[in-house]
Amino acid sequence: MKKHTYLLSILLLITSVLFAQKVNKEDSIQLKKIYTASLLDGKSYDWLDHLSNKIGGRLSGSVNAEKAVKYTQAELEKLGLDKVWLQPVMVPKWVRGLKEYSFMETGPGITSIMDICALGGSVATPNAGLKAEVIEVKGLEELATLGREKIEGKIVFYNRPMQADLIQTFEAYGGCVDQRYSGAAEAAKYGAVGIVVRSMNLRQDDFPHTGAMSYGDLPENQRIPACAISTNGADKLSNTLRLIPDLKFYFKQNCKVFPDVESYNVIGEITGSKYPNKFMIVGGHLDSWDLGDGSHDDGAGVVQSMDVLRLLKETGYKPEHSIRVVLFMNEENGLRGGREYATQANLKKENHVFALESDSGGFTPRGFSFDCDDANFAQVQSWEALFKPYLIHYFEKGGSGADIGPLKKEGMVLAGLRPDSQRYFDYHHAENDTFEAVNKRELELGAATMTSLIYLMDKYGIKNSTAQVKN
Repeated sequence: MKKHTYLLSILLLITSVLFAQKVNKEDSIQLKKIYTASLLDGKSYDWLDHLSNKIGGRLSGSVNAEKAVKYTQAELEKLGLDKVWLQPVMVPKWVRGLKEYSFMETGPGITSIMDICALGGSVATPNAGLKAEVIEVKGLEELATLGREKIEGKIVFYNRPMQADLIQTFEAYGGCVDQRYSGAAEAAKYGAVGIVVRSMNLRQDDFPHTGAMSYGDLPENQRIPACAISTNGADKLSNTLRLIPDLKFYFKQNCKVFPDVESYNVIGEITGSKYPNKFMIVGGHLDSWDLGDGSHDDGAGVVQSMDVLRLLKETGYKPEHSIRVVLFMNEENGLRGGREYATQANLKKENHVFALESDSGGFTPRGFSFDCDDANFAQVQSWEALFKPYLIHYFEKGGSGADIGPLKKEGMVLAGLRPDSQRYFDYHHAENDTFEAVNKRELELGAATMTSLIYLMDKYGIKNSTAQVKN
């Protein structure tokens, strides 16, 4: 009896190994099909060309943003998906106005032009511009030590650089972005008349980088204008302040906030063959800042996400779950699209089990970060060998994406594509974020990598004991 049991165990082990080998072979073949289709017949680069060069920057509430909505809706409809629709969402409307102008005055009639741009959401300067002495700080915490006596009536110059020795550049960005977002509100409390913020950029150049800022609950009559200065400009201003502490800084900007306007998330769906009421989504944000074309941030993520559904169809794969592409509106200055999508999903009691976002640029893909439990992460790690031939090695627990974050619930898996980020902040929110900065092959590799993860998540499902997401 023991002998029979032993032989049966051996037989079951051999069978399971052979089955695993067969499954892995099938998966390897499917991934090869996906990468081949993307690299030889991808659509992402062509779509990005149109978004960037025919439409341009797509700031929420702008004419270009609405053009992008219509264009991507039409392109998704051409793919023959089961459903394509627009989801209304109210978004903020902030307009930059005429190009900003600035100079540093080191003596009577002695000036140097500086490269600046208004921060998104800032108020304008007075019509004649704003000129005042400058006080330099390295961060928000320094304001309290200086106090109103040293700050009142001056322009606060936030000059904390991104930490260059951090390999994870998003960590470096997170370490200093608070001065951009909250700098004006904090400086106004001490009587500052305006702020200048060092651009979030690891490279030395003359491109000022915009980005969202907030006044919090500060009354409108206490809000002060906020601008960003290029990294070269920041160093020049800082060095000159050491020599001439009483220099004056002048800037003029004409931005304005208007009432909210209606825009849309763009959604396309392949209905699942086995679990039509369980949803897996892939997406990026359709809006961008207005200085460049928004090609890396986040045109790349938009077109890669669109191509995921096309590549699934192109390779003949029929998903078991319903797969949606969601092109979110207003990530940059409000996150309204992501929040509205989550709100509607909850109202409709839609069961979302997996979400993948691409919002880190169109550079060479390295892998993914996951927001999930140990069981699901273990399953993901078991797929590493399938990705290794494509040089995808990074599988880590961590964040996912801003737009899919509001969907988070117990048992759900969230993921973010993680491209090589070393050059990302050279372009982030700046005038040089254009189509020419995106490499076609790198973009298409990202689309294939995302499609491969969606395929595997769909095929093997989510590992969770909760009834709502159990397959």
